[in-house]
Amino acid sequence: MAGFPHSFPFDPSYGYTLESLLRVEAPVAPEDFADFWQARYRRALAVAPEPRLQPWPEHREGYAVYDLEYRSTDDFTLGGWLLMPQGRPVRRGLVVGHGYGGRDAPDFDLPVADAVLLFPCFRGLSRSRRPPISDQPYWHVLHDIDQRDRYILGGCVEDLWLAVSVLTGLFPAIAGHIGYMGISFGGGIGALALPWDARIRRAHLSVPTFGHHPLRLELPTVGSGCAIRDYQRRHGNVMDTLRYYDAASAATQVDVPVQVAAALFDPAVAPPGQFAIYNALAGPKSLYVLEAGHFDYPAKARQESELREVLADFFAEL
Repeated sequence: MAGFPHSFPFDPSYGYTLESLLRVEAPVAPEDFADFWQARYRRALAVAPEPRLQPWPEHREGYAVYDLEYRSTDDFTLGGWLLMPQGRPVRRGLVVGHGYGGRDAPDFDLPVADAVLLFPCFRGLSRSRRPPISDQPYWHVLHDIDQRDRYILGGCVEDLWLAVSVLTGLFPAIAGHIGYMGISFGGGIGALALPWDARIRRAHLSVPTFGHHPLRLELPTVGSGCAIRDYQRRHGNVMDTLRYYDAASAATQVDVPVQVAAALFDPAVAPPGQFAIYNALAGPKSLYVLEAGHFDYPAKARQESELREVLADFFAEL
């Protein structure tokens, strides 16, 4: 059982062992779960993203870097970055999602060669802030949670699909060679998006959230799950919406290769929810077990280095 000295008023391993985590099943999805998401996907693909690129003021060796804006659903303008490799051909593309802390800049050290990289900021966060959506995780995750069809997470999934549309529009030759990488919030959004978009051919999800909402409501955390637990205590109707936004339920529909990094100890994203997503994946999958997530621990640098090597091999097949 994972365990580290900590000051949290709860056990971030929740009493689970690796063996018991690997037995966590996805909750039963609504009968119209697939219909709900397929209809959203069709509507999203009808949107022309109209990307606008401006050279980024900072030079980075090996990349041409651009500030990016594009249009998503609900006429939402999203900001982000596009990195195009210089001096080598573009053979693949990768959309890179961020955690609930947002993103201040793109990553320049991802282990994916010959790839154009698109870093979107999901609606309401970082470069895509827009009132009245709060950029604070506690409030962002509650935005329109009482309206199933308008809940903020659905819009964020559509933002990801439109990012793929940007890549295929700007670089038609990489169609069939597009992947996704997302951590925490971005991992959960990725799991929700993957089943319905055949343009995404493989994905990496790191400590993904939004898995098994019924369990999340039982387990204390310091992350977005805390906000949802508080909302449920006040209103009692949160599952009317969340049963349609369960990343573990979505994972049962995923048939492309997925690499998951899931943690045994995590105060922000309870491990049973992470493993529920991995366990439910219906297609080829691989697991890298982190000792902890959202937490500093002695082996963190070593595990991050090992995971980089895993991902280099994984995305080499993209």
